[in-house]
Amino acid sequence: MKVIVNVARVIVGILFIFSGLVKANDPIGLSYKMQEFFLVWGTSFLDGISLALSVIMIAFEIIAGVALLLGWRIKTVSWLLLLLIVFFTFLTGYAHLSGKFKNCGCFGDCIPITAQTSFIKDIILLVLILLIFFNTKYIKPVFARGATTILLLLATVFSFAAQWYTLKYLPVADCLPFKKGNNIPQQMQMPANAIPDSTIITFVYEKAGKKVEFTAETFPEDFDDSTYKFVDRYDKVIRPGVNNEPPIKAFGLTAPDGKDITQEILNAGKVVLLFVEGAETPLEKWQEGFARIVADAQKKNVPVYIVSSAAARLKPAIDKTAFNAVEILSGDNTMIRTAARTNPTVYVLSKGTIEGKWSYKNFDKVSL
Repeated sequence: MKVIVNVARVIVGILFIFSGLVKANDPIGLSYKMQEFFLVWGTSFLDGISLALSVIMIAFEIIAGVALLLGWRIKTVSWLLLLLIVFFTFLTGYAHLSGKFKNCGCFGDCIPITAQTSFIKDIILLVLILLIFFNTKYIKPVFARGATTILLLLATVFSFAAQWYTLKYLPVADCLPFKKGNNIPQQMQMPANAIPDSTIITFVYEKAGKKVEFTAETFPEDFDDSTYKFVDRYDKVIRPGVNNEPPIKAFGLTAPDGKDITQEILNAGKVVLLFVEGAETPLEKWQEGFARIVADAQKKNVPVYIVSSAAARLKPAIDKTAFNAVEILSGDNTMIRTAARTNPTVYVLSKGTIEGKWSYKNFDKVSL
């Protein structure tokens, strides 16, 4: 039993550390996934703390995994892991059984897995953690107390520092469809191996005050227009498709006059886009660096645009800067949040291909 318990300890510890590290690469992505759950549950008032919850949860996964491997305060750690995996199992089970989420963000965008796979994974982890929970007597500390304390402190500092870095300087591994080198128009196309949904036309009629549904193959034998009143018809999905969504579902840019100039920008030889999610981030944090980018672009006749989901609210602040002549385009908030993991983020496009992308912390490294 001792060997089995310690094998389970190693497996669980490594999986928690791995899961935390993958998500630490993009903690804001997890916060967006949390907001999806909040929206479904009617608790969107928690959106404001979703990023803090994301950072804490990711750090806890890493620290708890390290603590388990080190055998540090195993009774306390096993309790915490049990509570966490019960919570995770509930989330993944809800995501799978409700059908409202294709994935739960368990391994971030770098390793997308279905809600069903996530649920099965958590069931297995729950069994392993229960095994550990009821057999903690077989787990002993690996190192002396001093060495263990130092290793846990290092793990704690690293788990928060790594997230701070990616939140300020963009993810180390870019696993999003807007990564450097991708061509946006190509990413907006349906994958070559896409399998569409299988649907069947379903008719809705009313008879004797009750609604009945049937297909062309299952028309009732007593069907008569005088007794059946047509209500509606719709396509019912009988078998979901596979890989039937483009990586970039929407990329639209609208000029102040309401004109869609998406294709104009994607067809341009070279263009600079500054993605700003909203008007909350103080311009003082990035306006000096962006002003230098604009000045360099003007010398090289490269058009520059600001893209925001809050163009009207952002414009008064932009009007007070040295780059007040830069046109502010409107874009979908979800698209901007996917494209810009830091607020703001600057892109250099060439005929729709992303030549480079930089966090506002690295505006001095932008090259045209």
